Formats: sequence, structure tokens, C-alpha cells
Amino acid sequence: MSYLFLYLAAINVIAFAAMGIDKAKARAGKWRIAEGTLFALAALGGALGGTLGMRAFHHKTKHKEFRFGFPALLGVQCAQSVSDFLAFLFAIPFTVAFLRRLRRLEKENCPVSENVSVNE
Repeated sequence: MSYLFLYLAAINVIAFAAMGIDKAKARAGKWRIAEGTLFALAALGGALGGTLGMRAFHHKTKHKEFRFGFPALLGVQCAQSVSDFLAFLFAIPFTVAFLRRLRRLEKENCPVSENVSVNE
């Protein structure tokens, strides 16, 4: 779980920084970060950082695909996180029940394969 948190923190910091760097380069008239790269960073988990960077640097706010796309990606990523969390919560009771059954079978000294009925 900590690796996932570190990944999400890093990708969001990178997406935020990319928006700031692209804005600075746009002002200076230099080479820019491709829009596809900015969207890829957002799609890979950095939608929050990208959205915050867009707002903080007032960058790409006139482009509809950014103005609506980044928050939409953020919504999808938040919904996925909630879904994953709920799946984890609902899986706990079933996992605990399964482990208790295994322990009870071990105490009875019965191999698990003998208690499994197979319909032939």
C-alpha cells in the first residue's frame, strides 16, 4: 500500500511540475511539453496534480479538453479509489471466514482436499 501511495504522490508532483514548466516555456517561447504527455501524466494517476497545476499556473484553461478532461480523469480516479476501498472492506469478512474455516479443518487434522466435494 505504501508503494501505491508513493507512486501517486510522485506522479501528481510530476504532473503539477509539468504544467508549471510548460507554462514557463510557453511564456519564454521555447520548446513545449506535448499535450499528449500532459494527458498521459494525468491518465497515469496524476489528474489531481495536473488539475491543480492547471489552476495554479492558469495554463491550458482555455482548452476544453484540458478544462473538462483533467477534472473528468480526476473523477474517474477518485471513483476507482472508492471502489477499490469498498471492495477491500467487503472482502475482509469473507477472507476472515475462509481463514477460520481453514484453521478449524487443520485442528480437526483433516486435509482440506477431503472436505471438498466434487460433482462428477
